[in-house]
Amino acid sequence: MRLACIDVGNTSTTLGLYEDGAVSRIAHIDGGIRANPEACADLLRLVASEAVEGVSIASVVPGVNAAWRRLVRETLGCAPRFVTHESPLGFALDYPHPERIGADRLADAAGGLARYGAPLIVVDFGTALNFEVIDRRPAYLGGVIAPGLPLMTRYLHEKTALLPEVSLGGETPEIGKSTEEAIALGARVGYRGIVRELLRHLQRPFRGRAACVATGGYAEWVLRDAGMDVVLDPDLTLFGLGVIFERGGSD
Repeated sequence: MRLACIDVGNTSTTLGLYEDGAVSRIAHIDGGIRANPEACADLLRLVASEAVEGVSIASVVPGVNAAWRRLVRETLGCAPRFVTHESPLGFALDYPHPERIGADRLADAAGGLARYGAPLIVVDFGTALNFEVIDRRPAYLGGVIAPGLPLMTRYLHEKTALLPEVSLGGETPEIGKSTEEAIALGARVGYRGIVRELLRHLQRPFRGRAACVATGGYAEWVLRDAGMDVVLDPDLTLFGLGVIFERGGSD
């Protein structure tokens, strides 16, 4: 099956082509459809340059869903399917209010389960740092939400008179020799501590035997050479969207 998959986040949108279990043509755009509608249309055409059988969307910004639905119809001539808790996810939802679970979290869990089995912990480095937990049944149990790296560094800049907003990525020194290096080092190494402690906490019911996988824009930067037993899977969310659509979709 050949699909266009779209992950609509709060600060950026990611598109990709899903074809027979493989993800390619991944593209990112900052600002989303409200700020860059023409760029979103161009990327959608690029991703789906050949005929697709459908469009699968995970959106955590309900206010733009109508715009995406309209854009998909106008650009590709089909109606997209939006992932919800009622989609065929491949696991049960052992959660008091499943309608409150973010669509991106459900896509991460579905993609992780399809690739790595259960029990499983998925960590997504986005605007927020999300952890999803699936037990052996398999059932989605919930997880953890913590502030994402961009929020933390932006807050430092906004709430202080002298600290700059830094661009994260690249190498960091052992000790920061400038304000920018000090902030980047604190973000990278400090964030490892957050991830390590939360994984240790979430692994307790599984006696450390749950597979761990990380995805999202800053996953590789934070976890590279961190010594944690975590698989890096950058296209996991888009893969999960494709898996859910193949099972029957929603919307």
